[in-house]
Amino acid sequence: MFKGLWRLTGVVVLVCSTVSTALGADSGKQVYTGTLGNLPIVLELNTYNAKDVSGRYFYQKYRKDLILSGEKVGEALRIDEGNDRDREGEPRPNIRLQPTPNGLSGGWTSPQGKVLKIELLQAKLPPVPVGTLPYLATLHDVAPYEYLRLQGMKLKQGKTETFMGYTLQWWSEPQSGMSLFEVVSGYSAEERQRINQQLMARLWQQVVSFHDCLTQPGMYVYSQTADPLWMSPSVISVNIMAEDNCGGSYSDERDMPFNLDVKTGKPLMLEDVLWIGQGEPKHYELSELDDKASYDAYRAYFEYRTKELAPWLVGQLRTLYPEEVTTTTDRNDGCVYGEEQSWKFPSWYFTDQGIKLLPSFAHNQAMCRNVEWSVLPYNLIKQHPGHVALKLP
Repeated sequence: MFKGLWRLTGVVVLVCSTVSTALGADSGKQVYTGTLGNLPIVLELNTYNAKDVSGRYFYQKYRKDLILSGEKVGEALRIDEGNDRDREGEPRPNIRLQPTPNGLSGGWTSPQGKVLKIELLQAKLPPVPVGTLPYLATLHDVAPYEYLRLQGMKLKQGKTETFMGYTLQWWSEPQSGMSLFEVVSGYSAEERQRINQQLMARLWQQVVSFHDCLTQPGMYVYSQTADPLWMSPSVISVNIMAEDNCGGSYSDERDMPFNLDVKTGKPLMLEDVLWIGQGEPKHYELSELDDKASYDAYRAYFEYRTKELAPWLVGQLRTLYPEEVTTTTDRNDGCVYGEEQSWKFPSWYFTDQGIKLLPSFAHNQAMCRNVEWSVLPYNLIKQHPGHVALKLP
């Protein structure tokens, strides 16, 4: 299935050809491909502020980012590699670049004085091949640096298991350790194709997040485990649990469940399943890779969650679980579940009894996110159907 980045391909071919226009010319951020010494690299620079040039690059062999910072003096770029926090004041390699008709040229110098030549061309990507995962097609257009990093990566086949009567094939990306499964039986071929597009997109998103974490100064940790939570003829729930410390003082653990409509393969938002607002149910989908959502649409979404959904959820949960949902607590961990703030944007997933809601808490109260009791029963959900017609237990 989707062992590489697009269908029926185990490895994605590196595509640094000259078919399309140059990348990032309007934003100050540009992507280049070329060589440092005799090793192929991909480099991204943001030169919008001449006094604060920033960027990163990776060797195609290793795919690990090296951070760049510096300035633009006239047409020349004076850049240091790495950051002071990691190197604790030690000398850093430096890069000097001059523009050429089609890119940049210059040299890399180590703290010991070793010099390597750099030759770069503006990266130009061909059109997205037929069968490319939608997530990768989006990266191609809005994050070409990440798109180029993922080229050539190959997933490693893991175990096969049966979950709730459905056969799952696990895959992992060896460098990052990120893993997720495809569904190989139990649904029709068309349903599996749509479902697996979403699952493999989630896997590659985690790979991108792993590499993004490595760019942060100081200590970094990014690990992930995935588990199927619920599978039925109409819906699928999967959880990704990530533990990360991306340059901060402490690690954070986060459950990131997501839910899919088997019929369409599309992700389900809470409003697709549960709607307590006025008028017809609305579908909201806010993606970090999609900046087209208008301010008015987001404001309506935020106001619905704040003024209608959160108060309703607290009321229902207080009725169902009066001992847990209070505005004061004598618990040792100080967790308070009767305040609306924690229920504006809950994570959620399907269970055999109903929808399990996970409250949102700040990092310093991460232990409060783990609750066993917060299930809205299906008989209540069915009284407030959402945007998508679903067959629920």
